[in-house]
Amino acid sequence: MKNKRFIRIIPRLDIKNGQLIKGINLEGLRILGNPFDFAKFYYESGADEICYVDNVATLYGTNNLTKFVSKTAKNIFVPITVGGGIRTLEDIEKMLRAGADKVCINSSAIDNKNFIKKAAKVFGSSTISAILEFVKINNKHFITKSNGRDIVNKHPYDWATYLEDQGAGEIILTSVLNEGLSSGFETNITKKISSKLSIPVIAHGGAGSFKDVYNIIENTNIKGVAIASLFHYSSIGRFKYKKTRIGNFHFIENNIKKLKKENYINDLKKYLIKKKINVRI
Repeated sequence: MKNKRFIRIIPRLDIKNGQLIKGINLEGLRILGNPFDFAKFYYESGADEICYVDNVATLYGTNNLTKFVSKTAKNIFVPITVGGGIRTLEDIEKMLRAGADKVCINSSAIDNKNFIKKAAKVFGSSTISAILEFVKINNKHFITKSNGRDIVNKHPYDWATYLEDQGAGEIILTSVLNEGLSSGFETNITKKISSKLSIPVIAHGGAGSFKDVYNIIENTNIKGVAIASLFHYSSIGRFKYKKTRIGNFHFIENNIKKLKKENYINDLKKYLIKKKINVRI
């Protein structure tokens, strides 16, 4: 292998009101089904980790993923990361007790500059991941919070350095403008941050093909890739879904028979191995 890094392949599952959802630029959310069904299938297909994010937790001030985390931890034996609405040390402890291995934090790290430092001191850096969302507006980069809803006047590189200094164990780097478009990852900021930091950087936002995944690995120093659409839209037809009174199910009903692509995790790993990228089988 020409690349000595082991790359983690991490399905990201955004959840709202108990349903797996997916949007574009973290907005325009579509319901896709039961998140546990997807998580279990991804585990069986070779996922290295599972990342759950409560998409509206920051907005409503609470994370409602405890039951999903507990059920997942009892049936899926890879690390579980949980994010969304993690505001206090008690929130972290609650998720860890439910079975999470790590929590990922964004808005609370911005609103409370000492939160990452306190959390790392109590629970250890390996337990604390930081989500770093960023956008580019008029050729200037900013970070965002609340799933891209609020822009903060800080450069992502400076913020990444700060998060590392505070004790974050890894950074999940999300390009908001690439997220959900399936048109490739943002390379420049990802390369700059991943090459300068000593902690792992996970790229998120933009995977539309196996080639996109390979390109971001080959051209940066990331240690993993968090993927949603590429896996979700390939897997959606495998599961029955339970319709509830909350949410728009038209996307599933209109598209479930059309989504025939088979972009599965084990196939991605075989592709990467052929490209001389180290992944765990």
